[in-house]
Amino acid sequence: MPGLLLDTLKGTNGSRRPLWLMRQAGRYLPEYRALRAEKGGFLALVYDSEAAAEVTLQPIDRFGFDGAILFSDILIVPYAMGQDLQFLAGEGPHLSPRLADSALASLETVPERLTPIYRTVELCVERLDDTKTMLGFAGSPWTVATYMVNGEGSRDQHAAREMAYGDQAAFKAIIDAIADVTVEYLIGQAKAGAEAVQLFDSWSGSLAPDEFERWVIAPNAAITARFKQACPDVPVIGFPKGAGEKLVAYARETGVDAVGVDETVDPVWAARELPAGMPVQGNLDPLILLSGGQRMTDRAKFILDCFADRPHVFNLGHGIGKETPIAHVEELLATVRTWSR
Repeated sequence: MPGLLLDTLKGTNGSRRPLWLMRQAGRYLPEYRALRAEKGGFLALVYDSEAAAEVTLQPIDRFGFDGAILFSDILIVPYAMGQDLQFLAGEGPHLSPRLADSALASLETVPERLTPIYRTVELCVERLDDTKTMLGFAGSPWTVATYMVNGEGSRDQHAAREMAYGDQAAFKAIIDAIADVTVEYLIGQAKAGAEAVQLFDSWSGSLAPDEFERWVIAPNAAITARFKQACPDVPVIGFPKGAGEKLVAYARETGVDAVGVDETVDPVWAARELPAGMPVQGNLDPLILLSGGQRMTDRAKFILDCFADRPHVFNLGHGIGKETPIAHVEELLATVRTWSR
């Protein structure tokens, strides 16, 4: 029997709103911090399938969210493509060689680096009850490419944008290579038991409209079409953070089943402009959750009201912050679960 979240992603508009939070398995949880300290670092935790499954399920055990999101990272794909990946304390992820200086052809793929992730999914599915939905995910090609080209995160994705303008053929080869691995990665997660998947395009907002069509919509449409050929019953959530008004074209042209809405988007506008009947996910500001209180609960109720006439998954506009008090999450859960039409 499918859970409420999966039903909603497939177009059912139920009386209760399903809820999960991006980055819900993370540093705001003391049980996560303890396990990460024991394992000695983020990547070690990701590649220990037993531990990663435990982390994935920690917020389900504590809060009873409707969906469990795989504990991993979008940079596992470039790692499988042959880049070296390190997470340095206080500095974030580093990939080498960076493709601004080195050719894509210099990388040698290591597909077995994806295998432990599939095992994590399997372990989670074994332990989840039928009312919960197992969510897999991957980064979308544009966002993943920004890290591969620059070797690390950047404020404005300058290196990737420059390459996309200056050497479109070389940049397209990178995008296409990421898309190929991403399709196989998502299919592998679905075969391991993921019931829905999300494509994160965290940096889509840095692109001009024509570039958005070329590097966000086109590759996400290709990934979705190829994934659905292999896994027609597994919904795809597309989350193009920062897309703004381009969100409508993304929803119409990529073929995703549901669209994630970040906190900068007016839910009144989204409810009106997005394709009729399309499930929507979002869009409480993570910082208002950090603040908590009446303003948070009022905003949550406003979002619930705005999306009352279409399938809606309650979520944040991006990932939960590491300083977020657990009491605020509990307050949000109570607000969403007691809301009624």
